[in-house]
Amino acid sequence: MSEEKVQSRRGFLKAGGLLGLGALTTTLAACSNADPFRNPDGGAGDPSSIVIGSSVYYSSEIIAEIYAQRLEAADFIVTREFRIGQREIYMPEIESGNIELFPEYLGNLLQYFDAENPARTKEEIFAALPDVLPEQVHPLAMAPASDQDAYNVTAEFAKEHDLESIGDLQKLGRTIKVGASSEAKDRPYGAEGLKQVYGIDTQFVPIEDSGGPLTVKALLEGDVDIANIYTADPAIKKNNLVTLEDPESLILPQNILAVGNGRITLKAVSIVEDVNRKLTQEDLIALNARSIDEQLSAKRIAEDWIATTW
Repeated sequence: MSEEKVQSRRGFLKAGGLLGLGALTTTLAACSNADPFRNPDGGAGDPSSIVIGSSVYYSSEIIAEIYAQRLEAADFIVTREFRIGQREIYMPEIESGNIELFPEYLGNLLQYFDAENPARTKEEIFAALPDVLPEQVHPLAMAPASDQDAYNVTAEFAKEHDLESIGDLQKLGRTIKVGASSEAKDRPYGAEGLKQVYGIDTQFVPIEDSGGPLTVKALLEGDVDIANIYTADPAIKKNNLVTLEDPESLILPQNILAVGNGRITLKAVSIVEDVNRKLTQEDLIALNARSIDEQLSAKRIAEDWIATTW
């Protein structure tokens, strides 16, 4: 990464730590004037090794695999720790340095650390992240692609009740059954957010597949009224679902980005940010479709996308 690019990143990244000596769990030493990522020739251990994680969500695994393959092509030694679980599980691993790189989602990342933050646009959110993330965790450039939480209904349900936006659910005059992962209930856009922002009383029905096939099935079969399904999921178009509009911005933009522990090198940062800048919304939906419809592995999907992108 050129010195010019390094300086431009410092406008977004908070002052980070110079790498301390020792094993992965060694605490980073704070240094207010340092770039948060170590110099490729500095630090102890092997700077060409990197541990990459992903959540249990298939799209997260695909993106993490793309990072891994691009880094391996640049002679990094990559250890994959995929399908870890939700943010409550993997974020402490990133903070400790046990995991050094992880694909993330813009708005949810901000609200995990600061649920009351007033940032609403993707630019505002990205600029706010360095002030709320743990000292040793740093945001890398975000992608044009977004995969955000969204409340969906069937086309028939939308037509029957004349639904266009989340607020229109008030027309039903009853408690709304929401299909989502158990963690979603307590998110800022969950039960409390729906009540405060849109006046909707809800009953959350836990479905532990991160908005996947089980969630879609519950919605199609009428077990829930609405379902939290991510916007880049091809199941929305395939099943003619209606994504309810969110005029009050209850759900923040969820552009793809990565977070890196201060242990990774500037060379690794540059490679990952190059991936993010190339990842479009159309690309992400197509990648997800290959996982769902073709049942391909993350490894194969990543290989094919890389081959057509570079």
